[in-house]
Amino acid sequence: MCKQVLWIMCVSLLFCPSLGCYQCFVDVEESSRLCWGHVMSDVEVRNVDRCFFMLDRKFNNNIKVIEAAKVGRGYDQQLSKILNAEILPLAKEFDMKQNYDYVYEKRLQTAADNFIAAASKLPRVSGCFPPCGFQSAGAVYNCMTCHYDSCEFPLDCPIEEIQLIENSRTRMWCKVPFDLPADIEVIWRVAKQMKTQQIDQFADVTSGVDRLFSIPSVRLQHQGTYQCEILSGGRSIVRLYYYLAVIPQVVAGHIALQEIFEQSLLPGGQLVPGPGSSPPSLQLPMLLTACLTTSLLLLFLSLGALYLSSTPEQTSSLEETDRDEDLGVATEHGEQ
Repeated sequence: MCKQVLWIMCVSLLFCPSLGCYQCFVDVEESSRLCWGHVMSDVEVRNVDRCFFMLDRKFNNNIKVIEAAKVGRGYDQQLSKILNAEILPLAKEFDMKQNYDYVYEKRLQTAADNFIAAASKLPRVSGCFPPCGFQSAGAVYNCMTCHYDSCEFPLDCPIEEIQLIENSRTRMWCKVPFDLPADIEVIWRVAKQMKTQQIDQFADVTSGVDRLFSIPSVRLQHQGTYQCEILSGGRSIVRLYYYLAVIPQVVAGHIALQEIFEQSLLPGGQLVPGPGSSPPSLQLPMLLTACLTTSLLLLFLSLGALYLSSTPEQTSSLEETDRDEDLGVATEHGEQ
């Protein structure tokens, strides 16, 4: 009879080839004991395979059970204890005893609910932090495969570009957003005068536990790609890349002057208004008014100067006329 039950279970697995939370933790022998006396109430017939289908429905294909089992690394043993604490007493109680399907339905549903409640209290993981790194702490237990799903990110992170002016100071940190083991080793490498992620282009610079790499005074020869690799137990966890672009001081000075010049002008060649000044739309009429006023003032000053310069000539002509008249009168008196 036991062989027949196992054969039926294997047939049922063909209909549901993927594993599940129940099959990850409960032995086949215990399932056989549990389902031995399953009786279909509508036809009064013992049917073991229906019991296995019910187990699949209650545990293996139950999305709530699957989500509750997504625990952090090392807690899968706790899941096994929780589920066996619900199933083993039932298997012992139902062994070689017949029970109707509605009894199985109620008792297995209670067992599933208890598993969900207890498993949900186990520590959750922080998850995977993109875009790179082997994050073992972010692995989540998947009871559809009975294994932990690791973060499927590449070891190599994208290159981060850093631009610095010559003679300035820089610091590069080998930081990651996820937890690291305690026994890490940090190796700094450099590929001079190139922007690359090809491993064979790098040469070792330092090795140890220091995740900080600093250059007190950057020179042109420091330009290149810097790689920081973090290892644990000889296994690589992540590789970060920093491309250091060094700008010569002469070029930086020219760029600064050009930026100042460009910032001092508005489109169309207009000067940038000073603080508290009127908008450009109001400045134009004011400038035209000032120019017109200045022009009129200069015109009036010119006319005034011209008038003043012509006044002495008119005075001299009048004096000469008066003098001629006086001489004419004197001549007339003499003739008389």
